[in-house]
Amino acid sequence: MSESQQILFMQIRILRMTAEKCSLSLKQAAEIFGQYGVLAFIREGFGIFHVEGDEAVFEDVKSFLRSKGASV
Repeated sequence: MSESQQILFMQIRILRMTAEKCSLSLKQAAEIFGQYGVLAFIREGFGIFHVEGDEAVFEDVKSFLRSKGASV
């Protein structure tokens, strides 16, 4: 699997996890990810994120969103 495929799979996993843990629809979570640049954040941090578990990446994304003023 190429790195770009791995990044895409991680983005999807974290998007789904965010929707579930924050009681959002997938559409709502995707809109938040788009508005705040979360997909780019995951892509740029993939070098570190790929050695962490999804829960740790989710916590980093949640902190990133809060730093941008999102309420999650």
